[in-house]
Amino acid sequence: MSKDSISIFEEQAAKRDMLTELARQGAMQILAQALEIEVQELLERVAQPLADGKKGVVRNGYLPERDILTGAGPVPVKVPKVRDRTGNGIKFTSKLVPPYLKRTESIEDFLPLLYLHGISTGDFKKVLTALFGDKAQGLSSSSIGRLKQQWQDEHQEWNKRSLKGHHYIYIWADGVYFNIRADDDRQCILVVIGATTDGRKELLAVEDGFRESEQSWYELLVDLKTRGLEIPPSLAIADGALGFWAALRKLFPGTKQQRCWVHKTANVLNKLPKSIQKKAKAGLHEIWMAATHEEANKAFDLFLKKYEAKYPKAAQCLKKDREELLIFYDFPAEHWAHIRTTNPIESTFATVRLRTSKTRGCVSRDTIRAMVFKLVQSAQQSWRRLRGYKLLDKLITGTKFVNGEEVLAEDMDESGREAA
Repeated sequence: MSKDSISIFEEQAAKRDMLTELARQGAMQILAQALEIEVQELLERVAQPLADGKKGVVRNGYLPERDILTGAGPVPVKVPKVRDRTGNGIKFTSKLVPPYLKRTESIEDFLPLLYLHGISTGDFKKVLTALFGDKAQGLSSSSIGRLKQQWQDEHQEWNKRSLKGHHYIYIWADGVYFNIRADDDRQCILVVIGATTDGRKELLAVEDGFRESEQSWYELLVDLKTRGLEIPPSLAIADGALGFWAALRKLFPGTKQQRCWVHKTANVLNKLPKSIQKKAKAGLHEIWMAATHEEANKAFDLFLKKYEAKYPKAAQCLKKDREELLIFYDFPAEHWAHIRTTNPIESTFATVRLRTSKTRGCVSRDTIRAMVFKLVQSAQQSWRRLRGYKLLDKLITGTKFVNGEEVLAEDMDESGREAA
């Protein structure tokens, strides 16, 4: 929503019918722009060229138009669709306009979205009055300030909740950076998401960090453990550069480590000339898409053979995390799409992170942390359950998996590996 749009709303305040229509048009523009950004981010994240060089996931029109009710009346929305030609079942599901959303329930739900579009506190009342009518009457800058304080209080209370008896089979961790008003741009927000025993993803932590340092992660994990998170996760998924791993080993030494393939691919490609990045990316894709651990190792060795002589830094970047990059083969194949990357965090925060670039100098650290908490709480309602979630029970009871398949006790040798 631009300043020009806001001034139009002000000038036409006496003409309610026209104002309502302008509000509807403004809401349509916001939603349409947000949806386009979301679908483009998905296409960039899952860009996987096919053997013929064509894109694996492409735009495929829109879902049927539907209305979302606001205080300004029904707003028509067309959600984009994608077509997956890779066979991985990739679909586009909007976080801002999930399938179940029929109406904007409250002003409180809409305020974070306005922040993300760079609208300052002083302009909130103008926009909210246009969108919500009488529900926004009497909403002043001070009342909005109190609402922001309420978000911060809710976040603080949430950070004290008991985790006793909770068990998270998988956890995803990442440090999320935002363009915010701060004296030290090395600060970030640490995020942890966990998969419960019934396969549902749940936000575990949203907290300040310093350059994703070991100490910052250690303090976060200690806090979770102190509040009752005693059962170690079976697997943690994160970027290889984090201080998270050192902290995790101190507190949950038995948890296996999976390096994120999205981060690793980007890191390796950054150390290669642009002219060969497309071909190298396809080579990396052959590794993590291999059907078995053995085939993945062969593709791994082939990649190193191709690039190690001329591009040793790229090869070493990949080579040093070989074991951690392929640990997913020890878990059910149905879960591989979930545990090879930190996508549960990336997909949630990509849109948030992009839009906060418009709020530099406008949003304080406390505000954005609370806002992120509220946004993720809302997004959590649309997170998909893990495919094959019933297999989590087998992991809990100690069942072994090799190449994604369950291995019966009689098929195991003395070392716990599948017998030849």
